[in-house]
Amino acid sequence: TGAIGLYNVGQSCCLNSLLQVFLMNTRFTGILRRITVPPYAVQKRRNVPYQMLLLLEEMQCGKRKAVSPTDLASCLSIHRVKLFVQHDAAQLFLTLWNLIRTQMKPELVEELSDLYTICVQEHLACQKCSSETKRKSSMLTLPLPVLDSNSRMLKTLEDCLQYFFLPEELTDQNMCFCEQCGRKTPFLQSMKLVHLPQTLTIHLKRFCFQKDYIHKLSHYLPFPQNLDFNAVLTENQCQADDNEKAAWKYEIFAVVAHSGSTGCGHYCAYIRSLTECKWYCFNDSEVCQVSWDDVKCTYGHSNLHW
Repeated sequence: TGAIGLYNVGQSCCLNSLLQVFLMNTRFTGILRRITVPPYAVQKRRNVPYQMLLLLEEMQCGKRKAVSPTDLASCLSIHRVKLFVQHDAAQLFLTLWNLIRTQMKPELVEELSDLYTICVQEHLACQKCSSETKRKSSMLTLPLPVLDSNSRMLKTLEDCLQYFFLPEELTDQNMCFCEQCGRKTPFLQSMKLVHLPQTLTIHLKRFCFQKDYIHKLSHYLPFPQNLDFNAVLTENQCQADDNEKAAWKYEIFAVVAHSGSTGCGHYCAYIRSLTECKWYCFNDSEVCQVSWDDVKCTYGHSNLHW
């Protein structure tokens, strides 16, 4: 029935934006529709995937411009997700994903992980004896810095990706203990990309500590409509075969954007409908169709307006 908004139920613009991104993703809702419905009312009230499914059904059944996520918000509050506070979108995204994952059947959790989980291999190499340790790990988002080590602004999303995967020398106070050498030595730390999921989530780290307070970095940083990791990263930054790397091509689906300062601000979401291939701006209960030029407003500046 078209794009439907969500009423703000107590500084819930961040939650609303993230819910829209989840529920507009047809691969995610395909998993959500196959959950086991809890048998008892008290379990239903506590079950995040079930409450998300109810909200999705309400959004799809009615012809209203917006619906209220009150029941889902109440469910989240049981799990200590507060209302009437300003959330950080990246942190709330992780919280929601973990709650969803812990309340699904194992086979659906596996599908959910395939949909969202990034795999990397971390390398630590001693610069004295060349001994090396490797460790595989997973993450839900790529947390990209928007400043380099000299506090210079990175200019594009591709620059941020390249910088994120650059090797880092660990010297002076950051030296590590080498078992081969028997003492602390300089190390080279690097990260290699092993696997990218169907839905890739990138987190631009626009908040930094400066003189004992959190400061927001609002500088202009463009991102492309299409992103091919093979054209951005070098061979040394990847640990994958050709079949895996052939799938590392993405088309942008959604942007969760914040305006304002660290203490006071507002979130909204720009999402491209996977069924209509049209862009929409979800600003709580207000939804309107927009163009790519409108999405580019989220590239960043201190006076961002929707």
